[in-house]
Amino acid sequence: MKGSSPLVRPGVPGRAGGPDTTRQAGHRATGTGSRRAARSERLAPYVLVAPAVLIILGLRLYPLILGVNFSFTGDGDRNGMVVGLDNYLELADDPLFRTALGNVGLLVLLLPVAVAIPGLLATFIYLRVPGHRVFRSVYFFPAVLSPVIVGSIFNLMLAFDGPLNTVLGTIGIGPVDWLGDPGVTMFTVVGVHVWATFGMALVVFLAGFSTLDSSLLDAAQMDGASLARTIWHVVIPSLSRTIAFVLVTTMIGMLTSMFGLLYVMTSGGPEGSTYLPEYYIWIQQGQMNRPALASAASTVLFLIMLVVGLAQVGLLRRAGRQD
Repeated sequence: MKGSSPLVRPGVPGRAGGPDTTRQAGHRATGTGSRRAARSERLAPYVLVAPAVLIILGLRLYPLILGVNFSFTGDGDRNGMVVGLDNYLELADDPLFRTALGNVGLLVLLLPVAVAIPGLLATFIYLRVPGHRVFRSVYFFPAVLSPVIVGSIFNLMLAFDGPLNTVLGTIGIGPVDWLGDPGVTMFTVVGVHVWATFGMALVVFLAGFSTLDSSLLDAAQMDGASLARTIWHVVIPSLSRTIAFVLVTTMIGMLTSMFGLLYVMTSGGPEGSTYLPEYYIWIQQGQMNRPALASAASTVLFLIMLVVGLAQVGLLRRAGRQD
């Protein structure tokens, strides 16, 4: 008909309504949906970790920055005044703080023993040596006790006229002043702390044993290897990453969670021999009313913890490369 518009045949390529046009529109829609899905997938981890990051920034990082800043101010008559490094110089001259740092070095020396105890118990449980059922039944019991309860119990047991010295006297060993001898008391407190906390490390070791290749143990048994050789040549190399993790976390626990025992068992004595940085901080803040000096000591403790954390990363990476 004259004047009528030309008909557009469906299905002709390049024309409106043809399959190419429909296909292109579908590709565009699919491409847009894929980009949106990819963008959502990239953003999802950040959304999930955002609450934790905000909590850390608000409750950890910001107070840490304030504390470091406060450590450069004065106490008492110089409250609020900038004093530079005076607080840190005073810490360096304070024999109690030097003793606290020396005890940190002692903890480092005792760390292998603190890790070996739960490691050996976990090995006995895993290898089902005689008595492993007893270990499995009671190993976690001390971890549920409050440090105050633990300290009070051992104060009674380790008293000069307590049951432990009574038992030692029956076998001809003289009484030991466990809580009054400056050369013995720190070892006593560390031993009590290890007893009270080794359950957590033992759980980590048992989790590590779940990844151990049992065929290696079977081969060692067929070769007639002794228990000591099996532990040295099979267990320790196979659990290198677990051991590295427990080493560092145990050290961190010693530096940050012994306050309760120290407060109940020794109160820093005798003669300040059981001071640790966290106890020194509490004394300066809570009893001496010197918050700026306590902030300086806290900053030093943070630096120590930072070094321990970096050592943790190094140990774990080295263990990973060895595996």
